[in-house]
Amino acid sequence: MIEHAIRGTRIYTPDGPREGAILVEDGRIRDIVNGDDVPDGTNVNDVGDLAVIPSLVDSHVHVNEPGRTEWEGYLTATRAAAAGGVGTIIDMPLNCSPVTTTRRALKAKLDAIKGKLTVDAAFWGGVVPGNLAELRPLAADGVVGFKAFLTHSGLDEFPNVTRADLEAAMPVIASLGLPLIVHAELDEPAPPALNAQEPRKFASYLASRPDSMEVRAIRLMIDLCRRTGCRTHIVHLSSAEALPDIEKAKEDGLPFTVETCPHYLTFADDGIPDGATQFKCAPPIRSSENRELLWRALGRGVIDFVVSDHSPCAPELKKFSAGDFLGAWGGIAGLQFTLPAVWMGAKRRGFQLEDVARWTAERTADFAGLKAKGRLEKGRDADLVVFDDSVLFDVGQGGVLHRHKVTAYAGLRLQGEVIAHYQRGAMIYDKGEFPAGRRGRALLKGSETWTSPT
Repeated sequence: MIEHAIRGTRIYTPDGPREGAILVEDGRIRDIVNGDDVPDGTNVNDVGDLAVIPSLVDSHVHVNEPGRTEWEGYLTATRAAAAGGVGTIIDMPLNCSPVTTTRRALKAKLDAIKGKLTVDAAFWGGVVPGNLAELRPLAADGVVGFKAFLTHSGLDEFPNVTRADLEAAMPVIASLGLPLIVHAELDEPAPPALNAQEPRKFASYLASRPDSMEVRAIRLMIDLCRRTGCRTHIVHLSSAEALPDIEKAKEDGLPFTVETCPHYLTFADDGIPDGATQFKCAPPIRSSENRELLWRALGRGVIDFVVSDHSPCAPELKKFSAGDFLGAWGGIAGLQFTLPAVWMGAKRRGFQLEDVARWTAERTADFAGLKAKGRLEKGRDADLVVFDDSVLFDVGQGGVLHRHKVTAYAGLRLQGEVIAHYQRGAMIYDKGEFPAGRRGRALLKGSETWTSPT
């Protein structure tokens, strides 16, 4: 029985935009038909010329619950996601306490989400020294893959791995058919203290994390990918200097993928004011020339997709009073603003909205194995966003739905507003309201919520 239909002139299917109507049945897309072919008696929401795109799948989100919910929790993170057009988040295994490196810790996280999800959530497990025996149990319990750091994560509870750790873990992860995602920076001897006496200047922080840290780490991961056959993914690429190595790995047919983030595609180092530590992240924002090279690589498919790396913290950890880039916590809160930030930058560079949908929904869903997500086509979940891609708006603190109002996007003019957001056919966001309440699900690999569409 058809429950209802969403009709419009620009429905973004995998084949491109078309006029038509999405028929919703039992939370799935029953079909996409011509606008005049909706069955008689069906309740129709006609959105006119507004764009209808698949809900975003953000595979890089730090929710921090349980244990550090004062930084961000599922209640606030998933409401912000819904308002930003993100229908599924995949939560990182660090910043919560306990960190998700054991099956017991994963159970604690699953207990923490109950009754709090406005959108769906899946979960990464962690790889740290000494937890090799936990990888198979975590996979059996439903994580989508595993995360490792090659440099200090910022939290002693989640230590970085060595090459020897990875040589032991990657064959196990490969046998599970899951990806290993890697924070790819390798420590180097401290650079000359040229700017160390100026902690309020972004250049001081940038000098402490040069491009070579990423390049060396990515070369290590390419080598290990080649040796083990493990699906290997580089998170939050910031340095364009690594692109030739990445392109060669792909040409060689290695199972090697890469993401970047909206802040690397939007900001540049010379636009960051002194003391503005809301822009601190690791790896750092680099030059405008570097930014344009990332855009070109994204357009060519060398970079596979774009995710937020939403990484908030309690405001005092940003050290705003001192404006200390060297001592502040590194992380940008941006979950709510991925879609308009990426669309604004993409449009300026001649890309189309279907490109943005491919980078933020289709490819991320495919990467994580979420077979019911990421596309508007028959049999998939009816997760869709009604998007006004023409409107401009200024990001004000009052409109920020993250737990804290601290974001690098504050004061920026972005393009594109989420008008409505549907999850499995139910409206979860409507012009600032959340009419369907908290109906998100945990997506665990192997569970009924993971099954491929029929």
